[in-house]
Amino acid sequence: MKIGLFGGSFDPFHYGHLWPVREARRHLGLDRVLYLPTASPPHKPGRQTAPAWSRFAMVELALLREAGMRVSPLELTPGRPAYTVESLARLHQEHPGDELWLLIGGDNFAQLPTWKSWRRLTRLALLGVIVRPREKARLKESWSPELRRLAAGDRVEFVGNRPVRISSTRLRELLAAGQEPPPRTMPRVVLEYIRKYSLYR
Repeated sequence: MKIGLFGGSFDPFHYGHLWPVREARRHLGLDRVLYLPTASPPHKPGRQTAPAWSRFAMVELALLREAGMRVSPLELTPGRPAYTVESLARLHQEHPGDELWLLIGGDNFAQLPTWKSWRRLTRLALLGVIVRPREKARLKESWSPELRRLAAGDRVEFVGNRPVRISSTRLRELLAAGQEPPPRTMPRVVLEYIRKYSLYR
């Protein structure tokens, strides 16, 4: 089985977390995708987020009608950062023989050498790098020679996607101000959950 893994803080969840992953699943022929909400994102130390289980719930609600896409509590580790390489090692134990694909954005691929045990990470999983049109050429300028060699090998597959013109940061600002998010930026059920529990007010 080919399993895709897509992590993040999802604070809040929006269509930029869904539509590109759908395309990556189709392009890579993935049987299943597991979303991994992170309790304490290691690259965002000290940033205040909505409660971890609330962010987990947002992802779960957004994926209710998405066949083959599920949310996992694997990285909900309050009090300590969740490192991708540790998650991959555990998933290898739980899914022996399956092919793991780590789905990341182009900016994250450029920053990969700053991740914990990143070389081991690339041995534990193949990389599906989601990039916007014409983004790859721009990002390539910042790649180290080692990253260029990795990108040219058979452990990395680039997947194009149409950009969603909204960010979690902007959505938090709008929600905190009591304003309506722009149309087609987030699932309605997620917005209703946010409002019910006043997550950003």
